[in-house]
Amino acid sequence: MHSLIVGLIIAVSIVLILVVLVQNPKGGGLSSTFAGANQVMGVRKTADFFEKASWTLAIALVVLSFLSVAIAPKNTVESQHSLIESRVNEMPASTPDFSNLPTEQPAEQPIAQPDSL
Repeated sequence: MHSLIVGLIIAVSIVLILVVLVQNPKGGGLSSTFAGANQVMGVRKTADFFEKASWTLAIALVVLSFLSVAIAPKNTVESQHSLIESRVNEMPASTPDFSNLPTEQPAEQPIAQPDSL
């Protein structure tokens, strides 16, 4: 079901892109080709159709996006425990005590004298 909605989102997005590209912001888009002829859809009706189609597709895209999030599979990272988290939970509660270990003093190194010429 989720993949069907994602497919619909992709299809609506592509159609919305095409509808927006067909429009011309100054009114000379596809509607300008019908200016001379008396068609079923006149100049103004064509512009109204593309504007309504843009709004409808944009609203459909938002609704499908919310629906996709609502029915998304829930077996994501939240339900799975990471390996690090499980290792941290297995660790002992107290830290080891290293105070009784013998300390080693580093042996003194002889200082090398530079050769004189």
